[in-house]
Amino acid sequence: MRWYWIDRFIEFESGRRAKAVKAVSLAEEHLHDHFPGYPVMPHPLIIEGVAQTGGLLVAEYNAFVEKVILAKISKAEFHGDAVPGDILTYTTSIEYIKKDGAMIVGTVDRGEERFGSMEMVFAHLQTGHEDRNLYEPGTFLKMMRMLGAYDVGHAADGGPLVEPAHLSV
Repeated sequence: MRWYWIDRFIEFESGRRAKAVKAVSLAEEHLHDHFPGYPVMPHPLIIEGVAQTGGLLVAEYNAFVEKVILAKISKAEFHGDAVPGDILTYTTSIEYIKKDGAMIVGTVDRGEERFGSMEMVFAHLQTGHEDRNLYEPGTFLKMMRMLGAYDVGHAADGGPLVEPAHLSV
């Protein structure tokens, strides 16, 4: 991933749910263009933040072995704008994980207010992609470390979330 649209994880339960926060700051370049004189965080970037939160949750479930991509946004609703100074909380829950992919439900809260909700489907790339390296294998591990998932995370058995041995360096 080239841009990170979440600042840190505050909860991470392997195979179940993840919660991350994003502080909307006037220091972000995209806010100066969208819209001049009235800076707002575009809804597609908020959707991407939820997708990153849920996508890492789905990918971690299989120790980052599957090639997980966002395949479909089934639903996305927003109520208002996110502006500098807002703290967004992205909460994602896995509805199901199957061989071919997964579905998550996500919500976005702005402070105490429900700001948005969405449903997303992720695909596990199968035939024809086995030899393709979409990302460096350690990219997700670095992202999970940087965003604090291993600091706050729990494995499915309730123990601490641990890094996959095949990715650890």
